[in-house]
Amino acid sequence: MHILLTGGTGLIGRQLCRHWLSRGHTLTVWSRSPGLVARVCGAQVRGIARLEDLGAEPVDAVINLAGAPIGDRHWTHKRKALLWSSRIGLTETLLAWLESRAQKPSVLISGSAVGWYGDGGERELTEDTSPVSEDFASQLCIAWEETAQRAEALGIRVVHVRTGLVLSAEGGFLSRLLLPFKLALGGPIGSGRQWMPWIHINDQIALIDFLLHRNDTSGPYNACAPKPVRNREFAKTLGSVLHRPAIMPMPAFALRLGLGELSQLLLGGQRATPARLLAAGFTFQFTDLRAALDDLSSRL
Repeated sequence: MHILLTGGTGLIGRQLCRHWLSRGHTLTVWSRSPGLVARVCGAQVRGIARLEDLGAEPVDAVINLAGAPIGDRHWTHKRKALLWSSRIGLTETLLAWLESRAQKPSVLISGSAVGWYGDGGERELTEDTSPVSEDFASQLCIAWEETAQRAEALGIRVVHVRTGLVLSAEGGFLSRLLLPFKLALGGPIGSGRQWMPWIHINDQIALIDFLLHRNDTSGPYNACAPKPVRNREFAKTLGSVLHRPAIMPMPAFALRLGLGELSQLLLGGQRATPARLLAAGFTFQFTDLRAALDDLSSRL
């Protein structure tokens, strides 16, 4: 199978490349830095700067994960514009290319996030739930999904992966927590009651592969473990795994003062569950947070 990836050099993309290379698939990554692709993703992975570089070469599947990191910097007007263009603008370019091709891929798996629902409070969020609140992150995800969904009119099966907080030893949000926790400065954020929908990187890769090969799947899927935890429990568990106390709270007012609108990502949460994945027959390797963190601890 020939698979085209956007965002292939990111945390999830790199792991997908390794996984699919080991299974004999042909991989192409559309990247702003195509020269880095082979080094980052694997020597057998081809990097291209323009979609037109593929010519008439058949593509069987497209995995669309590109997007500037949402939590790395303050949400200034300029940053919001970049977050929007790196997702919606790029996906629109991808759609125009798909429309122009005589041979179209059978499936488009496009990125999204549990932030699609907004801050859900105590409500359990399944794929049948409508957005609860529309903050910027929610609006971004809604527009991203709506744009990708247009590929369905081209005869392409479309899947939206609403990813939670990915636990990995190679980067992502967990890497940002390590230093304060190792210095015994970690602890709950705000009230600590907000829900954190987490997923082990192994399960994230496995479920995308599952959705790729299951022709009867389409639409949104919550990519998070069946048992979300509250922020306070997450902090306590991470501290225990690292053999450090987790008692230094981060007051909500300090976050709002320091991060502005971006603080919504940390102070809000989603009690999201993977109802459609479970109904489709997907089996999670990690359903317990302690077991997931223990698996990663030797590499943290």
